[in-house]
Amino acid sequence: MLKIENKVYFYFFSLLFIAINIGFIAYNVYYVAFLPVILIFLFGSFIALDKILLAIVFFTPLSIQLRDFFPGISFNLSLPTEPLLLGVLILFVFKLLLNGKIDQRIATHPISIAIYIHLFWMFITSITSTMPIVSFKFFLSRLWFIVAMYFLATQLFKDKKNIERFNWLYILALIIVIIYTNYRLSGYGFDNQRASNWVVWPFFSDHTSYGAMLVMFLFPLYYFLERKTSNLFAKAIIGLVFLVYIFAIVFSYTRAAWLSLFASIGLWIIIKLKLNLRTIFLSGIIILVIAVVSYSSFLRNLEKNKSESSGRFSEHIESMTNITTDASNLERLNRWKCAIRMFEEKPIFGWGPGTYMFQYAPFQFSYDKTTISTDFGDLGNAHSEYLGPLAESGIIGLLSILLIVCMVFYTAYKIYRTNKEETKALSLYISLGLSTYFIHGFLNNFLDSDKASVPVWGFMAILVALDVYHTKTSDENTA
Repeated sequence: MLKIENKVYFYFFSLLFIAINIGFIAYNVYYVAFLPVILIFLFGSFIALDKILLAIVFFTPLSIQLRDFFPGISFNLSLPTEPLLLGVLILFVFKLLLNGKIDQRIATHPISIAIYIHLFWMFITSITSTMPIVSFKFFLSRLWFIVAMYFLATQLFKDKKNIERFNWLYILALIIVIIYTNYRLSGYGFDNQRASNWVVWPFFSDHTSYGAMLVMFLFPLYYFLERKTSNLFAKAIIGLVFLVYIFAIVFSYTRAAWLSLFASIGLWIIIKLKLNLRTIFLSGIIILVIAVVSYSSFLRNLEKNKSESSGRFSEHIESMTNITTDASNLERLNRWKCAIRMFEEKPIFGWGPGTYMFQYAPFQFSYDKTTISTDFGDLGNAHSEYLGPLAESGIIGLLSILLIVCMVFYTAYKIYRTNKEETKALSLYISLGLSTYFIHGFLNNFLDSDKASVPVWGFMAILVALDVYHTKTSDENTA
């Protein structure tokens, strides 16, 4: 029981906070209401940071954009995840200043070094940015994702059970979104492709990021399904969840997600066939030569394709290659051309991180515009995880992203070659999940959002943790 004087203090400060909050709300200042959440988070961070990180993972698919509900505000946040991530970043810096300790195996890992280069160049190009405030906000958000979901997550994944928890928390939260989305879609008809684009709101901004995350977690789900276990009931539940994800992927009508899934399945087949690198390299050269020789006829065939996006799956798949009349495809080409033109004007430092959407409008040519283009350039990004950094941070920005991708697959390949059984299988399906995102990244970019950043950097942390903390070589297995 609280003493009487303690109760008085409690009620006094509670009423004081309510009065202050009412005053701020009267002047349309709403973020003070989140102060109790921040205080609870800070208290929880000191006693159970691992629980905070896992809570962020669960809330990520369910997070909502502040601006969706308060359109007039000058900033935007994903709630509750980004305030929590900012708090984690502050806590990380505070702890680093106090003891300065960080596991050197993590700090000097090839993926970590690639991330340092990426962050360093992003910082430099934020200084040289055409819109420094926008760029430093963008840099800060990238930093809190990486600190929480990569550097701190590697420590979380020292316990292998937390790797499972990480995946299942996102998977189960995303099932809530799947049920909500398809319930809404059923009201318009499952063949209504147009409705699929906005029934995901407010959890996802559109169906493309939703589809990308569904595909990304399909491979970890398959790992759990394939893994040897005597618990048939658990297998049945996992199998049911897997089928729900397949259903959701189909009715997301996300062509880029379908394409990335097919490509990653092809990669999985190559790995299972145990083809050596020389065979894969020679095959790639042959495919490249054929593509160059047949480029003209291939382009003519694409121009003949008039299939539009629709609820009929055959037409929707055919529309992937329609570069003549499909507005979505044509607008994507328009954005890519704008990114390249922006790069040509500022090839070294670019226009600044996060500035593409504010700067691309003057780079649109009239003959490239579509029915969904905007003269103000206010409807999104470069639709490429590679061309976006090229325009915003120049050639080094692009190379830094490609270096991270290369180090991720180098690490995955090393783990797969030197380990046996469970660690080997886990690294394979986590890297395949990442491959779906990096392939999807040719057509869209979502790393500026919590929906993609949490699993992408988290999957990288899983690979690093497997490499540093859970590697058991073939020789050790036979010892």
